[in-house]
Amino acid sequence: MVQFLDVPAVARLVARVGPVPFLAGLVKYLEQDFRRWPQFEKSARVASHSPNGVIELMPTADETLYAFKYVNGHPANAASGKLTVTGLGVLADVATGYPLLVSEMTLATALRTAATSALAAKFLARPESKTMALIGLGAQSEFQALAFVAATAVRTIRAYDINPAALARFTRNLVGHEITIVAATSVDDAVHRADIITTATAAKKRAAVLHSAQVPFGAHLNAIGGDCPGKTELDASLVARSRLFVEFEPQTRIEGELQQMPPDFAVTELWRVITGEAPGRTSADDVTLFDSVGFAIEDFSMLRYLYDLIRRDGGGVEIDLVPALADPTDLFGVISKL
Repeated sequence: MVQFLDVPAVARLVARVGPVPFLAGLVKYLEQDFRRWPQFEKSARVASHSPNGVIELMPTADETLYAFKYVNGHPANAASGKLTVTGLGVLADVATGYPLLVSEMTLATALRTAATSALAAKFLARPESKTMALIGLGAQSEFQALAFVAATAVRTIRAYDINPAALARFTRNLVGHEITIVAATSVDDAVHRADIITTATAAKKRAAVLHSAQVPFGAHLNAIGGDCPGKTELDASLVARSRLFVEFEPQTRIEGELQQMPPDFAVTELWRVITGEAPGRTSADDVTLFDSVGFAIEDFSMLRYLYDLIRRDGGGVEIDLVPALADPTDLFGVISKL
């Protein structure tokens, strides 16, 4: 039997643990897997692009577990009341090839994206960072805010979106959490005295939401919106000015802010900072940039975390996805015996 988690099941699981403790636990799982990054099979995601968006498969494996995620990115969906990103994932046993878990990955992707942002900030932002500017208050925004509360000292969010309704929803959803929300009137207002700046916009175009002159020395930038070819959020001069950190360099050069830079522009993969193989921030005045596009190992960590939680505490449903046969050669018997 295979464990199955649908959207309500994942929502119940997060609610039972609590969003902030859940994200704190997920950050730990991500850090564990980033620390053993060389042990994973790695490849850029398999992408099918269309005029409206992209559909992708994201596989990875270590010596015992295999995982993949199906995910889409369709920015225009929001105009018709649909999510811009949806997904589903599978975790399997390498030794037998049998699936262990099938899970929704729409909520889960939002959670793991936010937790990865917070993990990067833990190693790249100044330790005393307490205020974050959040530019773009779409479906990812609340998760980002709570992940930073879970893993860093951030407790104040200077929030900005061109849509006032998005700010109202963001503020309403975070009532009761240990966050002070400052409603910013512009990007300039949002980044004023911010230690960390997160950009999370959705438009599929070459945009420059943030310019170099707006960013103070010492800031940490978390750019998560530029996640496919032709889609950026930062002015090229700001990227050029920053110490740039990525998940998997071959993928980020195609999809991230890095696509604006020449092929020899220096970057550091985040796992090398976490393991101590490479420096992160070298001075208080550095502008560090985590150019996040999402990578399969993060989904692996998410699926591994979910699987461990439901094995320990329950919450999944068993589904009969693989035939259980007394005689493994008699697959036809599944039909003929009905």
